[in-house]
Amino acid sequence: MSEISQGLYDPNREHDSCGIGFVCNVNGVASHDIVSLGIQALCNLEHRGALGADIRTGDGAGISIQIPDSFLREVVDFPLPPPGYYATGIGFLPSSSQKADKYAAMVEAIVHSEGLEVIGWREVPVDASELGRGARSVMPSFRQVFIAGGGWGAGAGWGAGAGWGAGAGVDG
Repeated sequence: MSEISQGLYDPNREHDSCGIGFVCNVNGVASHDIVSLGIQALCNLEHRGALGADIRTGDGAGISIQIPDSFLREVVDFPLPPPGYYATGIGFLPSSSQKADKYAAMVEAIVHSEGLEVIGWREVPVDASELGRGARSVMPSFRQVFIAGGGWGAGAGWGAGAGWGAGAGVDG
């Protein structure tokens, strides 16, 4: 039986999005167990890493989680607004701290142009010991940015699943 194109389906793209998993609590209860299951699902997708000659360097894969508010309050050195009143994202910045500072400043300018404020940055701790030589040679620095609506007041909050599009436009 031959597959035919229908709607968004194209049999010539049958390989697209291979290795996708989805783990959730249908009642919306946050839990480290869900994160652990997501990591295990990712580990079970062995081919997802697109391994080459250096078997410790892949094309990258990860999981998306909701903002772990209580954890973040323990690891940042600045006050956070109430849950739902801030967003956070990871900046993949140049490994040179001088260049990384330049791009962080560009992110801050875009955030401010959107009427938002950067409330802080966090250096993300990294254990590169399991990375292959190829990955380590091009590894960026990782900084986590925290953004809030101006004033953090009533009406400035985002819903639990709200995204943030202010990062578009910074490209090295």
